[in-house]
Amino acid sequence: MEIMSIAVELVVGYFALLILTKVLGKTQITQISAFDFISALILGELVGNSLYDKNISVWPILAAIFIWGSLIFTTEYITQKSRRFRHIMEGTPAIVINKGKIDFKQLKKNHLDLNQLQHLLRAKDIFSVRECEYALLESNGTLSVLKKPMFENVQRADLNIKPDHVSLPLSLIVDGEIVYDNLKIVDQQEEWLLAEINRHGFQSHKEVLYAEWKEGESLLVQGY
Repeated sequence: MEIMSIAVELVVGYFALLILTKVLGKTQITQISAFDFISALILGELVGNSLYDKNISVWPILAAIFIWGSLIFTTEYITQKSRRFRHIMEGTPAIVINKGKIDFKQLKKNHLDLNQLQHLLRAKDIFSVRECEYALLESNGTLSVLKKPMFENVQRADLNIKPDHVSLPLSLIVDGEIVYDNLKIVDQQEEWLLAEINRHGFQSHKEVLYAEWKEGESLLVQGY
């Protein structure tokens, strides 16, 4: 009976969290802030701790998830509508490098030391502060940078080079399985795909680890 009770609570908690995640939207993950991270941890703890408490049934778990989820949803709604409240909850970007000079006051205000700043700059392919003109510390902890003109990457427009046609590469075979949806997008049949992989020495699509199509180029095929 105890195992059955835990199983029921797990299933109910699983679907409740799944529904709540869908309601809250993708920004919980893609644009997660410190508050979002803590709220997600608490939400998981509400379900986790209740599993081993014999005095708590399914309904209190659902009530706790609903109340906490409602608070998070209300907070997200208010932050979307009110710019002032959004600044309070999510913070605002801080200019930590201004015109090539490190702003120590902003570093101190955002609890960021020089080693952490160097790490964030290296993640943006900047290995020297002298290469950076501006650096903004975003509210989610990432760094947005603008290099000095001398260190910027050369663009095609700078060299008057005619731009190439842009096409989206599509996976046609993944782990030995044909991705038929992508095959329809490239307007080809399965027979064409099998003929292409035969040209690369494979007898069946099950022998292919990965196959990628790109317009104007030959099919990329890699076996196991």
